[in-house]
Amino acid sequence: MSRSTSTPRTTKSPDVSHADGPAVPSGDGGPVRFTRLRLDIAYDGTDFRGWARQPGLRTVCGVLEDALGTVLREPVQLTVAGRTDAGVHAEGQVAHLDLADAPADLPKLVRRMARFLPSDIRITRITQAPPEFDARFSALRRHYVYRLGTAESGVPPLAARSVVAWNRPVDLDATRAASRSLLGLHDFAAFCRRREGATTVRELQRFDWDLSGERLTARVSADAFCWSMVRSLVGAVLAVGEGRRTVDWVGGLLDERVRSSSVPVAPAHGLSLVAVDYPEYSLLAARNAETRSLRGESEIERSCCGGD
Repeated sequence: MSRSTSTPRTTKSPDVSHADGPAVPSGDGGPVRFTRLRLDIAYDGTDFRGWARQPGLRTVCGVLEDALGTVLREPVQLTVAGRTDAGVHAEGQVAHLDLADAPADLPKLVRRMARFLPSDIRITRITQAPPEFDARFSALRRHYVYRLGTAESGVPPLAARSVVAWNRPVDLDATRAASRSLLGLHDFAAFCRRREGATTVRELQRFDWDLSGERLTARVSADAFCWSMVRSLVGAVLAVGEGRRTVDWVGGLLDERVRSSSVPVAPAHGLSLVAVDYPEYSLLAARNAETRSLRGESEIERSCCGGD
């Protein structure tokens, strides 16, 4: 089954009192109230080794947590909507964190972080969220774009970090047909790197292509994505567009239950997470429960600094 998606939407921040935040035990056994904050984030992934914190490596999560901890003067831990791979960018990433003493002036915090963070990452907005908001488990869908430049001269220098040079002929009709054959609720094991205990069943809600001038763009949306899934989908469909594979071959991959070695993985730097959709605040708790019921235990354990 499949369904089309509308323009990515976000919810407005209500007036959420500090006292309504999530509670955790304190040292003397009493509850300590926390304020939950939503962070909207953009970054150039070129010089990061992905989102997740890794010892000795520069990662988006590591840089953000260190910078926020320094400015806020308390340790922070981020939960992210979608954990991006090394070299992948984001224009609409979302994360949340809990603070025991949140600043009253959140726009001012955004300005402070702009001065403190390196130039390849920005927190574009910080808003207070209800305790039920979970950047990962509350998400309805994630939206990615993959960009290719078709000019014979190559990609313009100012776009070279986010656009893949592609001067081979592409049959756009065949590419679109192959993409349509993958829409719906399926097991995408052939397109995913396996994680023990994690499901590879996803609902691919949008996968289409457009050519504007010398820019070929794929738009991909799903309820969630497993590891390397988007780049594998793009790589497989481009193989059809080049005439190296058939539409039937792509559809047949949905019958496989392990990662297929025949699926090419598109380069990381052409991919960007552009938006994440969430339900109205009154529906957050129900969405969290629904998502958790669909995901394996190992995925739930990776919820901090992890995602799809």
